[in-house]
Amino acid sequence: MKRQHGMRLDDRIVLYLQMAGLYHLARLNESWFRLDKPLVSAFIERWRPETHTFHMPFGECTITLQDVAYHLGLPIDVKCTWFEETFSDLSQGADDETVRRYARAYIMMLLSTQLFGDKSGTCLHIRWLPYVARLEDMGQYSWGSAALSWLYRCMCRVANRNVVKLAGPLQLLQSWIFWRFPGFRPDGYDVFHWPLAWRWGGYQPSLSNKGPRVANWRLRIDLLQLGDFLWMLYSLAEVVQVVHPEILDPRHMTLWRATTALIYFAVIEWHPVDRVLPQFGGVQGRPRATLNIDFLMSKDGRGRDRWFPLSLQSWHMHWSDRAQHVLQFDIVPDPGPSHEYLDWWYQHGRRFLSPELLLGDPRRAAIPAQVIERVPGRRPEMDQLPDVLENRRVARRQCVGTRSSQREWIWLEEAIDVMERRGGDVGGELGGLVDEVESEVVPEVVVGGTRVQEEVVTGMTGDPMMVIAVEMGSGTLGAQVVIVEEVAVGE
Repeated sequence: MKRQHGMRLDDRIVLYLQMAGLYHLARLNESWFRLDKPLVSAFIERWRPETHTFHMPFGECTITLQDVAYHLGLPIDVKCTWFEETFSDLSQGADDETVRRYARAYIMMLLSTQLFGDKSGTCLHIRWLPYVARLEDMGQYSWGSAALSWLYRCMCRVANRNVVKLAGPLQLLQSWIFWRFPGFRPDGYDVFHWPLAWRWGGYQPSLSNKGPRVANWRLRIDLLQLGDFLWMLYSLAEVVQVVHPEILDPRHMTLWRATTALIYFAVIEWHPVDRVLPQFGGVQGRPRATLNIDFLMSKDGRGRDRWFPLSLQSWHMHWSDRAQHVLQFDIVPDPGPSHEYLDWWYQHGRRFLSPELLLGDPRRAAIPAQVIERVPGRRPEMDQLPDVLENRRVARRQCVGTRSSQREWIWLEEAIDVMERRGGDVGGELGGLVDEVESEVVPEVVVGGTRVQEEVVTGMTGDPMMVIAVEMGSGTLGAQVVIVEEVAVGE
């Protein structure tokens, strides 16, 4: 966890931090604690980007807007060397304008290191300058939802084997683990205040033998039972005694149960409340099909993505209508997964990651008796959004066409079969076949030395398709057509 060593939390800027809704986060900066990398690595192994949940032996769980509010105290509804040298201290006789300037610098530090830090850990993004210029307006932003969106995106990225360094609000992730899994808490941290992440101030995990420690945490997670996770953490008396009243504002609490888009500039992630109903006092039934938003994973605000307020407008509208997407379900005395859910989960979930020899084969364990006796809750009604597929990921598409349409290029396969029976040159004849099809040719472009040409064609099925053909090297397009991808026009 990064801490602003060179910047002190001066009492004179507290008012501005409260106006911005970041005062509780600033207090966390004074109770800095280290990241237990092996523990976090073992949990990241359990993170599934397609569901935004951790897949555990007992089911699914995740970090929600409610967790963000309790651990970081953030509102929901609504290289730094030069920085440290310039704003390292606020003089006693500073005028009001100097205090405001220091407050802006401190807020930029909080945003760039505690909430939205990147893997460098030393850079401040200039995107925050227009926001800190208007200190009085900063309290209108939903810092909690933006921070959760960025944490989701960072965990989805590091779930890729080619990414090895995790960024984002990691103090939220580790505090959530310690609070939700009592068996994983370090000893000697029994006193706590608000916000809840403050409890782990000064935590110093071991820095040696990371490999064996990851394997040990992996095994401990595999051995978790249903009762090892605190579903209703925030109902505990010790938590209720320290909670800040502003977090219990009805407009914040209602949105904790909203299935909506979480937005951080061009980063858009989904809030999967419907898959973790026991964390809000409900009974988890078999979940609906996962929303596929692969296409949004490639958006990072660079290149054409910098026009995201326009191109992603529908997702911004979904967040604007978030109050209409709050789930309604039955609150029960004994929240948890239903028998239907666990029966499905035991068959289809990847519950264990350790070698079978170490586990003693718990895969045959029966569903606990208390789950069988649990009365199923009312399945909440929710809008089903259309999938947003990543059309460039050709390997994911076993057949040509989208999942919604299931269209295939039958005409192309039949043409290839006919040419093979003739014993002719498939490449040459195929080029002629494409030329004969009704088409609208888009001028070719050069990308990295490769000429790319797109065509909107109408095949034998009568459906308009987009063909992206690539001419490699000095070969001619008519001699060899390489179909990189196709998408249904208008989708």
